Amino acid sequence: MADTKALSLIRELVALPGPPGQEEPVREFLKAHLTCFGYHLQTDSKGNLVVTLPGDPTRPSVVVTAHMDEIALMVTRIEEDGTLKVAPCGGIYPWKWGEAPIQVLTPTGPLPTILSFGSVHTEHEASVAHQARKGPLEWEKVCLFTGLSPAELEAMGVRPGLRAVLDPSRRTITKFGNHIAAYFLDDRADLAVWLLALEALAQQPLLNLGPLTFLATTSEEVGGEGARFYLQRHPADICIALEIGPKTPEANFVINAQPTIWVRDSYAAMEAIDGQLLTACCQTLGQQPHWQYLSRGGSDASCCAANGLVARPVTLGLPVENSHGYEIMHCQAPDELLRLLLAYLRSLAEN
Repeated sequence: MADTKALSLIRELVALPGPPGQEEPVREFLKAHLTCFGYHLQTDSKGNLVVTLPGDPTRPSVVVTAHMDEIALMVTRIEEDGTLKVAPCGGIYPWKWGEAPIQVLTPTGPLPTILSFGSVHTEHEASVAHQARKGPLEWEKVCLFTGLSPAELEAMGVRPGLRAVLDPSRRTITKFGNHIAAYFLDDRADLAVWLLALEALAQQPLLNLGPLTFLATTSEEVGGEGARFYLQRHPADICIALEIGPKTPEANFVINAQPTIWVRDSYAAMEAIDGQLLTACCQTLGQQPHWQYLSRGGSDASCCAANGLVARPVTLGLPVENSHGYEIMHCQAPDELLRLLLAYLRSLAEN
């Protein structure tokens, strides 16, 4: 079966590296798709991509976000044997990636390395595998194998602070039955919905809506930095974050096409009025959403609400299994999320 428009976009977006603070390939991809829609595009000094739509300044202002960055690694030091020590950029755990090809993004181009845990054929206390039998496998215990000397690495510009990302060979989509699986559906699948919403609004603009901004944000995985930077300077009444809806024991739903709606996360709760509006939207659309209480995590919207930068945080998501890992999603979920987003924007224009 051929890909839908959404899945084609997701496939292309997943292939692009975009660690926090270095999202240029993703931003340029979005800009290339948006230029034909006639929108005014800006990039602020934080790297956020800003798309401004006209609106009634007397009505509540709305910002719709999806983040361009992905969980990644950062080089912390070069060892005497030429291996690299790394720390997480965002909530990534070694066991989520396993031993895998990793690219270090050097000034001269990507450096191929292998995320290494060492041999299991030993009981020596210095063995990473032996330590992992007794406790959690932490980033300080693992390394990136380079096969190069420290002098060779330094000549290539390798130093602490460089980002490291999954190799292109791991940046693919597995399609099976009604589902797909890939790394970085968070938030590349939502960026596809973000793009498709802008395409739809270019063809059929909304009337009577307040000032509307679509914001592709940077560094969300490390604390919503991009959204907070933008909204500190341009506060909004309503922020709609497009996210994943991770399946958890508190929200043990079926991984189907129905959207998730976050009622609360670690940072903020959705206002009652938005719960009512979304309920009405779902009833009109014939959707049965997954209402989700998230005991750990946050979105651009909730991080900004917790900092007093937005009055009404709303987070709409795609239901997924395996968050911050090899994430699994229903093939039709992006289309259903798009329907809900556009319906909610219409409801804001009508109320």
